[in-house]
Amino acid sequence: MTFLSDAEFPPLKNDLIIRAARGEPTERIPIWVMRQAGRYLPEYLEVSKKHPFFEVCRTPELATKVTLQPIDRYPGLLDASIIFSDILVVPQALGMEVQMIPGKGPHFPSPLGSPRDMEQLKKEVDVNESLGYVFDAITMTRKALDGRVPLFGFSGAPWTLMAYMIEGGGSKNYAKAKTWFYQYPEATHQLLQRLTDVIIDYLVGQVKAGAQMLQLFESWAGELSPEDFKTFSLPYLSQIATRVKSELETIGANVVPMFVFAKGAHFALEELSESGYDVVSLDWTIDPLVAKAKTQGRVTLQGNLDPCMLFAPEEAIRDVTRTMLEKFGTKQRYIANLGHGMLPTHTPEGLKAYLQAVKDISLEMNAKE
Repeated sequence: MTFLSDAEFPPLKNDLIIRAARGEPTERIPIWVMRQAGRYLPEYLEVSKKHPFFEVCRTPELATKVTLQPIDRYPGLLDASIIFSDILVVPQALGMEVQMIPGKGPHFPSPLGSPRDMEQLKKEVDVNESLGYVFDAITMTRKALDGRVPLFGFSGAPWTLMAYMIEGGGSKNYAKAKTWFYQYPEATHQLLQRLTDVIIDYLVGQVKAGAQMLQLFESWAGELSPEDFKTFSLPYLSQIATRVKSELETIGANVVPMFVFAKGAHFALEELSESGYDVVSLDWTIDPLVAKAKTQGRVTLQGNLDPCMLFAPEEAIRDVTRTMLEKFGTKQRYIANLGHGMLPTHTPEGLKAYLQAVKDISLEMNAKE
């Protein structure tokens, strides 16, 4: 795939989040939220009535339309967009069938039951062929944004994708997937490496298509013990950061910030801050002061309001947001977000209250300093 340089897109008018990711000072705190495009928005629900989930993902015009919906709804309040897609497009690229069942979530009709089933997976994956629709959506969306905010590309991380591929969907304890660690350690590493190789090609392809930032979602990191995380997750996370940055450097795109969200991995914040990522995203179960102490300014921190706070009255949202911002600080090395993604039962008004609170309070705090 040909690399599309910045010169081929509209000039960027808001680079707050990119500066924050690089550790540069900002006049206010940048903010975006995970799953900001999707199921809580009435305008998205109208699209979903006519088009199933993966049809939206695979149709660049629809993915662009949905990606822009929160940017259009909250003008001046969001500092980034994230392409509408799903982490499970990578298992699909490897040849697995994935269904998105309304009200239930992802379902794999034929999950991996043993290492023998890995033979069903494609030996070689051409991401331009199997995931080109994501690249087309990124290019189309970057142009449609007209420089209002930068655009995220993303992928699921190897352990999280492996867990889905073996469990066949979500799980309460991920026992089937973790059993592979102990019964089939060699096959586990083979599968994780195969996923890693595809993810690297996929992320590089997203930047070539126009993505200006990348986030890796290790959604089930907190299901692992510290030792298992260091064995089956962290080495692959680090490898992805190193190899993606190396490949991007060869095409002159080495300034693209990389974010990692290892949900629940509080025990590994020091290691994550040294793993090659520019930004480490935090869930809501860790105190910002603790996170800052563990990471020692090595990376920009992102997070971490409890998503359920968006159900609170507006004044309560502002109070909790103020406390959070005071702990993180408002001048440098911080990006506001939720500690996880938007929920289907959230209201657009709840999110607007949070976005407005971050903007107002950070400007107020910066003016006082």
